[in-house]
Amino acid sequence: MRIDLHTHSTISDGTDSPTRLMMKAARSGLDVIALTDHDTFDGLEEAQAAGQRFGVRLLPGLEMTCHIGGRDVHLLGYGTRLDDPVLGKELQATRVSRVTRLDAICQRLSDAGMTVTVNDVHRAAGAASSLGRPHIADAMVAKGYVEDRDEAFRDWLSEGKPAYVSRRSVALEDGIDLIHDAGGVAVLAHPWGRGTQQVLTPQVIASLSAYHQLDGIEVDHQDHDPAARRMLFDLGGRLGLVRTGASDYHGAGKKDHELGCNVTRETAYRELVTRIQLRRGVLRVR
Repeated sequence: MRIDLHTHSTISDGTDSPTRLMMKAARSGLDVIALTDHDTFDGLEEAQAAGQRFGVRLLPGLEMTCHIGGRDVHLLGYGTRLDDPVLGKELQATRVSRVTRLDAICQRLSDAGMTVTVNDVHRAAGAASSLGRPHIADAMVAKGYVEDRDEAFRDWLSEGKPAYVSRRSVALEDGIDLIHDAGGVAVLAHPWGRGTQQVLTPQVIASLSAYHQLDGIEVDHQDHDPAARRMLFDLGGRLGLVRTGASDYHGAGKKDHELGCNVTRETAYRELVTRIQLRRGVLRVR
């Protein structure tokens, strides 16, 4: 069984629709896929219907932006009840924050001589219900200011760069609790990628496991070199965490993250399913 538990569609910052994502998953020989768009469930119903046509099982998911130690970190939630009012309110507030910072980022780009308007960003975002910096990057590409998303983030949009503007996010501990209260399981996404090892130390991960019942960590990810993967795998084993692997696929929006380039062991997937069932979460959208 081949299982990829971290993917994105056009509903957030991927470039494939949920239907096309599931079709590509089938062509890639995947049996199970989790759609984990940023701060939204809006693509899950379409993805599940497509998965039934193409013979790929969908695990409902999302990716929440959280913070700890002054840094953004990402949390994957699987099996949460989509109609949970508390989680839904938090996700809505986060999506609103994504929209409200567009003006500030566009102004900074314009001040630097790159005229990008909010309308440009919305055109680039298409059907996305969760707007983010990748859509601003796409608008910059469309206007010829940068070659691709990588250049936009490297020079302008990442933390510490001239056009970066922070936005609302939930504390990591609270994010774990929100996912649990909605019946889901919480897994740290790429915990030692993008400089987050500074705040997600082994001691911090152990504390999250002990006091907030963190369920798992994403071990096999393109942002982790072989040494990091070995250390995270051993750390997860000592802490009793489910250890997953995934592509973090964004279609054309992220290089070197092809579907199935990293996968989750079937035993780990079964453990996640068991935990979702014990919390009375959902394994099907309907």
